[in-house]
Amino acid sequence: MTARSRMRRIALAALAASTLGASLAIAVPATAAPPASPGQSGEHPCTRTLAAGTSTVAVDFDGASYDVLVHVPQAPAAKALPLVLDLHGSNNNGGLQAQVSGLAAVADREGFIVAEPTGDLAFPATLPGGNWAWNVPGVPLTSGVYPGADARDDVAFLRAVVDELDAAGCVDDRRVYATGYSGGGRMASALACEASDLFAAIAPVSGLRAGRPDPADLTRPEAGTCEPANPVAVVTFHGTADFVNPWEGNTADARWGYSTTVAAQTWAGINECAAGPVASAVSPSVTATSWTHCDGHGDVVVYEVAGGGHTWPGAAIDMNGFGLGSMTTEISASEIMWDFFAAHPRRG
Repeated sequence: MTARSRMRRIALAALAASTLGASLAIAVPATAAPPASPGQSGEHPCTRTLAAGTSTVAVDFDGASYDVLVHVPQAPAAKALPLVLDLHGSNNNGGLQAQVSGLAAVADREGFIVAEPTGDLAFPATLPGGNWAWNVPGVPLTSGVYPGADARDDVAFLRAVVDELDAAGCVDDRRVYATGYSGGGRMASALACEASDLFAAIAPVSGLRAGRPDPADLTRPEAGTCEPANPVAVVTFHGTADFVNPWEGNTADARWGYSTTVAAQTWAGINECAAGPVASAVSPSVTATSWTHCDGHGDVVVYEVAGGGHTWPGAAIDMNGFGLGSMTTEISASEIMWDFFAAHPRRG
């Protein structure tokens, strides 16, 4: 085990029993679908060996071992459960993301496994568990520097996380999902583009992308950088006053570039949605815009938060004091995304 792996294991073990205790350093309702069949892929029986509750699971990848924070609900050992990857924002880590999303509580009530892995691109360490970022394909870090050729391939790594949890967790292969905040939202978007054989739906928060911005014109995605083999359903949440990843895009930032609206419209095109956009009021400051009748049930829904900042709607902690703008409590992104996930198993 590397020194970095040992440090991460010690830090995550402490985080599993801690409160936030540190500043964050993060610069339409679902359409009904048939329930998934029991067993892995609806066909094969399995037995879960992961204990209920929160623990760390070692994932071996490319000659190194990485500890992943995992929460398992109480459930019969032979019952296949959905899996949600919950990806942290840049300059953060999986333990703190668990405290932002609060998905473990939703998982206990609804019966799914949630995993909070950690990126491997290091920032100066100021947080318990360290400060890390994801290697999102084709885009730079917050510094503007591109990861080196030796950087961990995080699409492949997150596949390895799912593989590790698949048998040990008795995972229903038709119900594997990803969410993420900010840079984690970009990473979840990349998984939809590049691992559509594995992920049925994604739910980026303040981070939806549909391929990398075109270097020749950052106001649009670059052709050929998001061509999933299978439809992936998309639900996203974004504040109109987000100054980190602006709703209208940021053409001075090669990570962000085009707008949230363009990202959603692009996904509606990728999924060949025949109806929409249709907007409906959800709450006084939240509007849901939906594209439906999509290929493979790949619906696309955007929750637009008027005046919302770079925050997770209804987060398990109050994000209003972290200098990231306003956090709405009119909706819970974690609750809504699970309802969307539950209605969108992978087809075929």
